[in-house]
Amino acid sequence: MSGQHKINQRAMVGIAAIVGLAAGAAVAQPIGDVDAGREKSQACIACHNANGVSDNPAWPILAGQHADYLVHVLREYRSGERVNAIMNGQAQGLSDEDIRDLAAFYSAQDPALNVVRRERSRR
Repeated sequence: MSGQHKINQRAMVGIAAIVGLAAGAAVAQPIGDVDAGREKSQACIACHNANGVSDNPAWPILAGQHADYLVHVLREYRSGERVNAIMNGQAQGLSDEDIRDLAAFYSAQDPALNVVRRERSRR
């Protein structure tokens, strides 16, 4: 094996290790602060209730929703890309940190959605 090949091989192993560590660190990072999100959720309670389980079918259930989805949607409401008169106004004053904290809080709540299981008919 040539000396140049050994150097290239070592460089590739080093790069792979760095990428692996960076990917692991990204996965381990929480999206936001759950406790801060609870505090910031006070304006959300009127429609979504304290635990994110709305009792009105017109308003979505936030409890147990994927945090990255909540971040995406709140940013769209804030920018006006997603249109809803109430949510556009609510999201307008949110910082990126507020959005991440709210997403962390609601995603940490017990999911309220249930799947109806049907018994299979026997033929």
